[in-house]
Amino acid sequence: MLKFDFSNQTALVTGGTRGIGRAISEAFLNAGARVIATYVSNEEAANAFKSANAAHAERIDLRKCDVSDYEQVEALFKALDGAYKDGIDILVNNSGIRKDAVLAMMKPQDWHQVVNTNLSGTFNMSKFGVLAMMRKRYGRIINITSPCGEFGFAGQANYAASKAGQVGLTRSLSKEVASRGITVNCVSPGFIGTELIKDLPENLRKDYQNQVPLKRFGNPEEVAHCVLFLSTKEAGYITGTTLEVTGGL
Repeated sequence: MLKFDFSNQTALVTGGTRGIGRAISEAFLNAGARVIATYVSNEEAANAFKSANAAHAERIDLRKCDVSDYEQVEALFKALDGAYKDGIDILVNNSGIRKDAVLAMMKPQDWHQVVNTNLSGTFNMSKFGVLAMMRKRYGRIINITSPCGEFGFAGQANYAASKAGQVGLTRSLSKEVASRGITVNCVSPGFIGTELIKDLPENLRKDYQNQVPLKRFGNPEEVAHCVLFLSTKEAGYITGTTLEVTGGL
């Protein structure tokens, strides 16, 4: 297992109590970081995450926040500014949703909800995250994107657009904040063995696996390790790029 040391650092992980987000939060906890994990409404999953990581309870801070809501995000950062005098060191924009349909039949609200959560949520969190990090002239921002943003998949025009937008945002923002010691990168997971993949019909699972050159799905911990690497001080010369965790897709 890779060893990281994030003692005395604070990581903010959106959607940090389930799936890939939970794996990222737990990896930071195991590496000694304080973790602020946000969630929207699933109290059961948030409590399960906290219970499973009771050994790190003093370094877990759960916050309810809808990242697509600018005012909620602003209020979150105001609260964190008072609670964390040294600010946050790492922001992981992991929150994301899907509402699939072919474009001609897609409901306008499904388009807007996906784009607002995945892309506008990244904007909202990054804006206030950057302002907090600029004061200390240091920070790491990691945006969790998807190969869908590059390849496009039928029935996922809204999701693909939001994920491609994250990559463009990352490239622009990385140039804006480089002089302040802040790096901004993407991690792009392919087929990862979360609840979403596990619930697929067996024939579809096999079809997807056969598309992956490594012939297996990734696990959330493999994504988390990549996020932690890009969050280290040693990764300070990497910015504006996308690290693919796709098994060779």
